[in-house]
Amino acid sequence: MAKKTDVNIVKGYARYLKLERNLAQNTLDAYLNDLRKLLNYIEDNNLDPLTLGLEDLEHFSATLHDIGIQPVSQCRILSGVRSFFRYLQLDGYRDDDPTELLESPQMGTHLPEVLSTEEIDRLESAIDLSKWEGQRNKAIIEVLFSCGLRVSELVNLKISNIFFDEEFVRIIGKGAKERLVPISEKAIKEIKLWFIDRNLMKIKKGEEDYVFLNRRGARLTRTMILIMIKRLAVEAGIQKTISPHTLRHSFATALLEGGADLRVIQALLGHESIGTTEIYTHIDTTTLRQEILEHHPRNIMAKSRKTTE
Repeated sequence: MAKKTDVNIVKGYARYLKLERNLAQNTLDAYLNDLRKLLNYIEDNNLDPLTLGLEDLEHFSATLHDIGIQPVSQCRILSGVRSFFRYLQLDGYRDDDPTELLESPQMGTHLPEVLSTEEIDRLESAIDLSKWEGQRNKAIIEVLFSCGLRVSELVNLKISNIFFDEEFVRIIGKGAKERLVPISEKAIKEIKLWFIDRNLMKIKKGEEDYVFLNRRGARLTRTMILIMIKRLAVEAGIQKTISPHTLRHSFATALLEGGADLRVIQALLGHESIGTTEIYTHIDTTTLRQEILEHHPRNIMAKSRKTTE
């Protein structure tokens, strides 16, 4: 297949992911990045994606293992490969889908790390509030844990989407899907304290509505937040390997352990699947708010303080 055709197919696939599957830009970039691994393999072995067979794909899968890619990443890459060949079949490039019998590597029962509320407090206590970014970082940790946001959702969080009086935030998630998530009193308090410093900043044009900014008055990146959280973990003496997603998982685990309905947690996280899409229409914001008020540790603690006062 000519190089030009390769480029045209990839461009067509990218349009398919963006327009028909409505993928967010970050997800789209991840799909295309994984696809490049397959295309590099195809080029290195003088193969053609239009005639590639199951045996070729099994060999490609084996090479992922041989170069040290972990099973969970192998599964993600192969999922993208399946998506690509479904597109080739849908768009008439192929009559068959060679990935139908392609097996994914076996994964163990590895569970993502979870932080307890006490460990979250240790993270926040490790923050040096005398530094310019101290209060901002504390607010970031609290919002991630109290709302269960993806890091991409956090960096794109806008002031206009925080309803302080109603104690809700509007989140634009994957595929530009919107959801309302209750926000705790503590998270609101930390954000408002951060706004005291933020209001003294010179903010870059076009970035005025974003909640979390860097020293130059521009939006933070996901990498900045990852580095910040990893540094705090070291300073707090937390031995676990954590990331911003750990706080999101801790949010869900805390609610589940507190007795919240699993379907409500899926809605709060913005997970979309065949089994949960229909549920969203039956859960109103009152139910969402009540579930967090009753089951999230931050709100349980606040309720206990009010009772004893």
